[in-house]
Amino acid sequence: MIHDAKLTAERAAGTTPALDNVSRRGILGGAGALVLALSLRPARADETQTKEQKEQKFGADGMPHGWRDDPKVFVAIAPDGTVTVTNHRSDMGQGIRTSVAFTVADELEADWAKVKVVQAWGDETRFGNQDTDGSRSTRHFFQHFRHAGAAARLMLIQAAAKQWGVPASEVTAVNHTLTHAKSGRTLGYGAVAKAAAELPVPTDVKLKDPKDFRYIGTGKIGLIDNFDITTGKAVYGLDTKLDGMLYAVVARPAVYGGTVKSFDDSEAKKVPGVVKIFKIDATPIPSEFMPLGGVAVVAKNTWAALKARDALKITWDDGPNAGYDTDAFRKELEAAARKPGKVVRTQGDVDGAMAKAKTKVQAEYFVPHLAQAPMEPPAAVARVKDGFCEAWACVQGPQAANDRLMKALKLPDDKVKVNVTLLGGGFGRKSKPDYVVEAALCSQAVDGAPVKLAWTREDDLHHGFYHTISVERLEAGLDDKGMPMAWLHRSVAPTIGSIFAPDPKHELPFELGMGLVNTPLDIPNMRLENPEAAAHARIGWFRSVSNIPHAFAIQSFVSELAHAAGREPKEYLLALIGPDRKISPTEIGDVWNYGEDPKRYPIETGRLRGVIEAAAKGAGWGRQMPKGTGLGIAGHYSFVTYTAVAAEVEVDDKGQVQVKAIDIAVDCGPQVNPERIRSQMEGAVVMGMGLALTSEITFKQGRAVQNNFDGYEVLRIDAAPKAVRVHLVPTGRWDGPLGGVGEPGVPPVAPAIANAIFAATGRRVRQLPIRDQLSA
Repeated sequence: MIHDAKLTAERAAGTTPALDNVSRRGILGGAGALVLALSLRPARADETQTKEQKEQKFGADGMPHGWRDDPKVFVAIAPDGTVTVTNHRSDMGQGIRTSVAFTVADELEADWAKVKVVQAWGDETRFGNQDTDGSRSTRHFFQHFRHAGAAARLMLIQAAAKQWGVPASEVTAVNHTLTHAKSGRTLGYGAVAKAAAELPVPTDVKLKDPKDFRYIGTGKIGLIDNFDITTGKAVYGLDTKLDGMLYAVVARPAVYGGTVKSFDDSEAKKVPGVVKIFKIDATPIPSEFMPLGGVAVVAKNTWAALKARDALKITWDDGPNAGYDTDAFRKELEAAARKPGKVVRTQGDVDGAMAKAKTKVQAEYFVPHLAQAPMEPPAAVARVKDGFCEAWACVQGPQAANDRLMKALKLPDDKVKVNVTLLGGGFGRKSKPDYVVEAALCSQAVDGAPVKLAWTREDDLHHGFYHTISVERLEAGLDDKGMPMAWLHRSVAPTIGSIFAPDPKHELPFELGMGLVNTPLDIPNMRLENPEAAAHARIGWFRSVSNIPHAFAIQSFVSELAHAAGREPKEYLLALIGPDRKISPTEIGDVWNYGEDPKRYPIETGRLRGVIEAAAKGAGWGRQMPKGTGLGIAGHYSFVTYTAVAAEVEVDDKGQVQVKAIDIAVDCGPQVNPERIRSQMEGAVVMGMGLALTSEITFKQGRAVQNNFDGYEVLRIDAAPKAVRVHLVPTGRWDGPLGGVGEPGVPPVAPAIANAIFAATGRRVRQLPIRDQLSA
């Protein structure tokens, strides 16, 4: 085991890093290269743990088979001194390729100009769990990247010391150069890479003192592939090209669960360039990540494929969801929210306290279906030839794609390879590889020619995996000081579990643990319920997932309670959070806790208070506001990170809302890459504003109504605030737990805007999107 005497974070995190010298196996590097593979193996159970805790593998994610026992990250040093870091996670703009590389490089004492990163293909044996979801990539692997770099540095030092015949303690490694100060001799890393490759991996590695970091935490390192991205050289899923490549689109059932009864392709075949038209069998509900089915068109160019698809005459059986209407379904959800449901957390005597309350307040909040709508729609290239399938795709989960290709093509694991491109956005959509399977089926149908299958924006909005629709009902009984004596929250929403098994009708533990059961409010009597809700569309995770409706409802309701109590909103919110304390997630019903050890990751109300204070200070909270303008605030805990948003809005005489400024504060523990944290928070603000103001998917007769960005509106440039100020709240030691970054910024945006609208107009917003509600 590699360890640092001063740091025991790896044990606390539930894993122990182990390094393997694979230099002579020819896995990555060429002759003479030093190649280390870092393994992360689950630590032995603590003797004080319960049986259930011993069986729990903290750090697993929510994907099927989400824990891989032996993930690896490769670090190679070539004879010319080039350091190559293999990134095992997908990069969709969050910059993980950069963060992995500079973390290794910092501990390695590498010259950043001599570092490059390569993308790992999907390979469970080599790279372990590669699913990129849940804001985990840095928080799960940061310390282990450090160990890999530190071990490689020590091996280079030992090799140089052996060559010079001096003690290793007299050799230093700084900026790609090994130096023996007493003799003045120096060597470059490449000069000893081959000799270092012959050494055993050291069993005792000292990590850097954080004050000596050159790259980590400085915010000085831009994206490692920024030049390629900005000059158009970077390869995304849609950019992949192979010799002899054909192009495909699919006509899919408009209703989830629909099937093809018959089709006439006579006119479609007349379109010049059409090569093949064939039926793809539908996957029965629950369809998981497999294709919806339909009729595929393969052609010599995309235009021909699209024109031929338009010419198809298909008779559909719409199946069990033909009558799905979101307006009617909302009424069903509201009715369910007004009746008792499955109790998922309870404390005290809610009914008794409610009966004694001086004032009672109740409200219902609605969030519609949402689509991830990444700027790059789903796309994949596949070649199925001679019993082997190779795919190139913008996927968040290459192993999920690998598994589904094996299933669809009936191939063994060693006959499938998934290459990962850059992703032009993902937000959860691209962890479901139905489009990769479609591409492979098309290639198989044309005798192994490579086929690029691309989804249009209409395909993306009509046939996606949607964020769930939800109704949140809250009731509170206030004492004579205006504080809640009793709190009742019913959350009603179809579950993501409905795509994996016959509809369970209740939210799963990980959905309940996204801002519902782990509500960290200091209220003596609380009951949280989850009434039944059936799914009528493909429900999938979406950036920040169930935190969106839960945060919108709770943080809006807190503002309503403050008004009912005649108190200032920020002060009331802080009073409701209560004194600084650490709350064990398991003690309040959160058995998931984002997959993390509850001892290492308790809910810390002091940190939540801290980000609320920081956002408020940034916005100039308490200042006199002009007529028609207002400030609103909201805070939230998600993905083991604390965020808060203060929004300044202006509402004109016609009821049009303009967000003037957003202050967002984040406490994610150690800040590995401040530049990317700021970028992710800015992006979260833009996305959160779109969800608050304009974005909505509705269904009529089982069909998604919105076709493109004219109907499903993402935030336009002219609606963006003039100022987005990101406040990084510095907490946490470098050996301490890291929080997520990609998702936590979204949930508090909508409630902060809604609360600001009330401050400006006196009108409450209880449903999203806001659109023209105020002009009615």
